[in-house]
Amino acid sequence: MIKDITMGQYFPGNSIIHRLDPRMKIIMVIIYIAALFTAKSYVSYAVMLGFLITCIAISKIKFKTLLKGMKPLILIVIITGFLNLFLTDGEHVIFQVWRLKLTWEGIRTAAFMVLRLTMLVMGTFLLTYTTSPLALTDGIERLLNPLKKIKVPVHELAMMMSIAIRFIPTLVEETDKIMSAQKARGASFDTGNILQRAKALLPLMVPLFVSAFRRADELAIAMESRCYHGGVGRTRMNVLRLRRLDWITLCTGFAVLGVVITLAVFGL
Repeated sequence: MIKDITMGQYFPGNSIIHRLDPRMKIIMVIIYIAALFTAKSYVSYAVMLGFLITCIAISKIKFKTLLKGMKPLILIVIITGFLNLFLTDGEHVIFQVWRLKLTWEGIRTAAFMVLRLTMLVMGTFLLTYTTSPLALTDGIERLLNPLKKIKVPVHELAMMMSIAIRFIPTLVEETDKIMSAQKARGASFDTGNILQRAKALLPLMVPLFVSAFRRADELAIAMESRCYHGGVGRTRMNVLRLRRLDWITLCTGFAVLGVVITLAVFGL
């Protein structure tokens, strides 16, 4: 399960999505999320699913990789689906036990919610899978650049966000190493009930926090030794420029959003 966490990883490639400006990819993710939460019907969800599958095919990221990244979130998706399944009121009741009742409306809501969460995670994973941490930092900083006028430390915020995303795979790898070392000493993480498994994970916390603080200290020393002093006066080796492909992508995103909004307005 630990090795299945792929959030924050970057898979180099030369696909159309890889070549997009990072600012445009961030904007497209925002448009995608807005369209996904606007979708209300079978047709609108079919449009969003088709759009997501097209993006995955263009990015050349294996679908198996996206499914592998979903594994740590399966429990959350199941709980969300269960709550919507039995706690949604409706007129067409199939059966009822105490306060829990199963309705056709609940089945529909639960199916849509599970599909929405799955598509949301997969869509946002494509951003980190196809964008390097450095490009992601530049994109976030450029998008938040207007906030500098009100004294918001934009560069520092973008740097912290990108470092946090970048360190997720590192911490996952460190956790796997600690678990392997403790298993070699007789520890068991796969036996017992849920509470016993959770209790067995507690000894991982101390060495993991120590390792995280050590890595943070090493990173700070490395940045200081390279005379890093924030964003003041810094220049970029690669200057971001929007190209025709980026504008075509933006128009496509707004077109999909417009279609979903239209379907929601007319109840289709």
